[in-house]
Amino acid sequence: MSDIAIGSIALATAIIMIGFRVNIGLALGLTAIVGIYAIIGSSATLAVVKLVPYEFAASWELSAIPMFLLMGNIVFHSGMTDSLFSAARVWMSRLPGGLAIATNFACAGFASASGSSLATTISMGRIAIPEMRRYGYDLGLATGVIAAAGTLGSLIPPSILLVLYGIFAKVSVTKLFVAAIIPGIMTALIYSLMIMIRCKINPSLAPMPKERVNWSEKLTALRKIWPLPVLIFGVIGSIYSGIATATEAGALGAAVAFLIALIQGRLTLSKFRISVVETVATTGALFFIALGAVMMVKLMAFSSLPNEIASFIMENNIGPWQLLAITIIIFLIMGCLIDPMGMMLLALPVFLPMFQTAGFDMIWFGILIVKFVEIGLLTPPLGLNVFAVKSIEPDIPLGVIFRGVSWFIVCEAIVVAILCIFPWVTQLL
Repeated sequence: MSDIAIGSIALATAIIMIGFRVNIGLALGLTAIVGIYAIIGSSATLAVVKLVPYEFAASWELSAIPMFLLMGNIVFHSGMTDSLFSAARVWMSRLPGGLAIATNFACAGFASASGSSLATTISMGRIAIPEMRRYGYDLGLATGVIAAAGTLGSLIPPSILLVLYGIFAKVSVTKLFVAAIIPGIMTALIYSLMIMIRCKINPSLAPMPKERVNWSEKLTALRKIWPLPVLIFGVIGSIYSGIATATEAGALGAAVAFLIALIQGRLTLSKFRISVVETVATTGALFFIALGAVMMVKLMAFSSLPNEIASFIMENNIGPWQLLAITIIIFLIMGCLIDPMGMMLLALPVFLPMFQTAGFDMIWFGILIVKFVEIGLLTPPLGLNVFAVKSIEPDIPLGVIFRGVSWFIVCEAIVVAILCIFPWVTQLL
């Protein structure tokens, strides 16, 4: 059997195993190790298994992940986000769909402090959905905006997925973070525009609150949210100004979050312990998946499958934009079947060499990959963010949530189209 055939069979087997809900890291790692053994033999495989995971785990850039996770957990458990939605609500309540728009921007703010889509969805959903239900908002709109805006945690820095992409693609995580700022803001603005248009056309979707908010209340609400802007601008500003790398900014963010929570008296020993335990558990789970993906990358290198696909593309005159269209279709299909983290780490070993051969900018491609993952968090039948919302509001049918999310998927398609037509958007900062 040829090396290319071995790589193809291993990749297909991993996809099938993931489809049957085998742990992603285990599915990728086991099939990769067996495939490597079939190509280079037992002694060389043992050397690869010893060396590759160690080299990956020892990566300096990888230490940014637990730091950003710790920052997000401290922010959440110390209650810094409680006033975020309230401030957005009092400032935007008079707009059509004001509470949904407030939820959207509150999610964007929390995403900037957590880097996690699920954490953003669950944290803001617990606060915002009951409020929107109290004011008679359409359940599809109320749940859809939480599920969709929660995905901003995948893109808006500090994004865990961008850190992983940067390590696998061997590109600067700092440059990825800077490139993601404009697309992240653009996504939040397009979401808000869609909500306003829908609610203007059909006011029954979002009844206007009867009470009026004066300027004194608005300014009071703003004063309560000062810790998050300080934290966000501290992290993003240190990266953008070149004072700190992404990894150093992660440590800075965790330290600043700890100090702010301590000064405000929000951080008890039990809350800090929970934050650390959750950080360790999530880091371990992410690293296990990433190690499996690293082994799959090594198998792809040994089998030359990506190079063979790249050669096939060049020989058949498949242009860069045709390749991009094929990639989008494949990601949409995978997003319906595979967990988004698994989708990205499974696809990178195959797609990265092809897009490098095609001459695409790897920073821009990384932003696109994360956008595809965002869409995967919303599409049926998996749609992890949809199920996260369902766990918060179990009485709301899944069909209602998916109906609400469908409008935001259209917005995501618009953002992807803008990024494809105007790739320089990622280089504005």
